[in-house]
Amino acid sequence: MQQLTDWLMAGDPAIRWQTQRYLLGAPDAVWCAERQRTAAAGWGAQFLAHQDADGRWGSGVYSPKWVSTTYTLLVLIGIGIPPSCDAAQRGAHRVLNELLGAQADAAFHRQLAGLDRCIVGMVLQIGVYFGIDDARIELIVENLLAEMMPDGAWNCRRHRRPAPQHSSFHTTLNVLEGLRIYAEQAARALKRDVLAAEHQAREFLLQHRLYRSDHSGAVIDPKFTMLSYPPRWHYDVLRGLSYFARAGAPRDARLQDAVALLKSRRRPDQTWPVQQRYAGKEFFVMEKTGGPSRWNTLRALRVLRWWEAP
Repeated sequence: MQQLTDWLMAGDPAIRWQTQRYLLGAPDAVWCAERQRTAAAGWGAQFLAHQDADGRWGSGVYSPKWVSTTYTLLVLIGIGIPPSCDAAQRGAHRVLNELLGAQADAAFHRQLAGLDRCIVGMVLQIGVYFGIDDARIELIVENLLAEMMPDGAWNCRRHRRPAPQHSSFHTTLNVLEGLRIYAEQAARALKRDVLAAEHQAREFLLQHRLYRSDHSGAVIDPKFTMLSYPPRWHYDVLRGLSYFARAGAPRDARLQDAVALLKSRRRPDQTWPVQQRYAGKEFFVMEKTGGPSRWNTLRALRVLRWWEAP
């Protein structure tokens, strides 16, 4: 393990501070100082350097993928850029204002009703992480809670025809990640309802053992079993397990299959790879496909630490 953590600590500030905090148990002052470096060095600074003068990235809010403001901010959240970063906060306001509206008015409600739930989950995550705290945030949460499918999760196609009969893994994880960051805030009006919704959605995922049909046991989509980073809007087993670990969810026996799959993806050198990337524009590539990935190794080790804790 020492050799592996040494290798992680030789990486980007984004990897180092999270290794210090989540794997090494370093004092707050140590990992906080390293986290601050993400805005001035490494991947975080590179993404910030690509920001347009108007506060957007890629000249767009949700597209082009993956250089738009929304997807760049999601990567910066994964990096752990300080929420107080002025440049990122400017971008976050652009996302919320342009996708939904600057005021909690009738136009805002219309936009919210028409936007795909997966995007609404992303907007919630971005808004809460970067400190936007007004009536719009609570309205977004109310919308997501009201839009749950009968099976306890979410589907972007709920209001389209033909109407889906089953929740989507992709949509559900985008929503859950937004609700989780909301629930982690100390005082939120809808926190109790959000925790209940998370429990229902986790049960939906558990019924499928995170990647299998609840009827036949067959793998739903082979891509669910392949590790990626950044995941963009896509679901995979490591993304699902990472959410369970972050939420401190009970270590349900129905997760054993997914954990075994994660362990099977480990390389002989004890690292995990990036196995797939999603086509689209990129400012730069953080890690090559196929080789050892500090991102996925860090994420997998965090999952296993949660899973194997006494």
